[in-house]
Amino acid sequence: MVFFVNKSTLNGSINIPGNKSGTARSIVFGSLADGVSRIRNPLLNIDSFSIIKMFRALGAKIDTSNPEEWVITGTGGDLRQPAEVLDAENSGTGFYFALACASLVEGWTALTGDYQICYRPAQPMIDAINALGGQAFSTRNSGTAPIIVKGKIRGGEFSMPGVNSQWMTPFLAACALAEGDTVIHESQLLERPYVDMTIGMLKRAGIKVENIDYDEFRIAGGQKYRAFDYTLPADWGSSGYPLVAAAITEGSKVRFNGLDDTDFAGEKAYVDILKAMGANIEVVDGGRGGITVEGGAELRGIEIDCSGTPDAVPALAVLGCKAKGKTVLYNISACRLKETDRAKSIMAELTKMGAKLEETNDTLTIHHSDLKGAFIDGRHDHRIVMASSVAAMIAEGPSVITDAEFAAVSFPNYYESMKALGASIDRLQSV
Repeated sequence: MVFFVNKSTLNGSINIPGNKSGTARSIVFGSLADGVSRIRNPLLNIDSFSIIKMFRALGAKIDTSNPEEWVITGTGGDLRQPAEVLDAENSGTGFYFALACASLVEGWTALTGDYQICYRPAQPMIDAINALGGQAFSTRNSGTAPIIVKGKIRGGEFSMPGVNSQWMTPFLAACALAEGDTVIHESQLLERPYVDMTIGMLKRAGIKVENIDYDEFRIAGGQKYRAFDYTLPADWGSSGYPLVAAAITEGSKVRFNGLDDTDFAGEKAYVDILKAMGANIEVVDGGRGGITVEGGAELRGIEIDCSGTPDAVPALAVLGCKAKGKTVLYNISACRLKETDRAKSIMAELTKMGAKLEETNDTLTIHHSDLKGAFIDGRHDHRIVMASSVAAMIAEGPSVITDAEFAAVSFPNYYESMKALGASIDRLQSV
């Protein structure tokens, strides 16, 4: 499937779907809890259902018949050995959480995913499971899926590289159910907002984690998850694409509903970034009363620390193309460990459109650029697809973006929402 996109002007209002990361954590924590948990406003995306499938196989009962409220009858931490291979499909978050939780299961569990998952590194997690008294190995001896795991972990002490919070975060959840205590040492932890989200949601489920300056995490063993009732906020990460689109397209005026600046999400920084660059943006009651963005303001390039917002790099790169001068994104190394190396991916695709960019391992510099339409490879990556489609809305001439269906990974109604705002975007089976 492809998007066919032309220069656009956006007007109207948009409702942002539920938080992707929060939905994933709610499914996992509800599955580990004793009793019945309720999740309201869940994100109805591919990743969520992949995680649901895996945790059903681990023994949780998950009722998704009501799309506005999912009901989870948890296992009380007594996970069963799955009868089948746990397949995360394209969900990195799901794969890493399932890998850590499989270390709580008596007996062997096999885990895999699609071709992207099978190339995403997991050796730090394999090493951690072995250090905690479990057994884990990569079937290809590559530090990647497929991975075989045997529990139960006993607790202990290990170190974890901080470049990817997805390696460490699942152990905050799993180690609470280990027999003994666990200490995790982190080295220069990035993506701290995701860790804050995890700890905050664990607290709601009755689990205590001690965070010592993001350098050391202490988790007491033998804890019990309690059931919870939680309404998920709108997803700041998904909001970034229409936020940037509204700011960079001439004559646009868009109101955003459902966002809340008390959310843990690092991507709420979009508001401060847009303000710092000179965008015309009005925020009422921290977003709870709506956010309005008007296009046409002259934007200026700035330096942006992406250590807490690695998923925002593609959208921010597009924003930088519109800004005068240069925009420097730094601390971007975590974005290279996602579905694709997103810095390299968005640089390659924007270059096709005439953008001028430079990269180092930890920076991406974007110079003001007039974009032209191009044939864009979406790379089976939802964030590259959506960011490229936004770039196409300010480009001269039409753009074709492949892998359009992958937008549904995090923003299931992205196409419908942008179309409703007046974007010149069509969805075609092929061209």
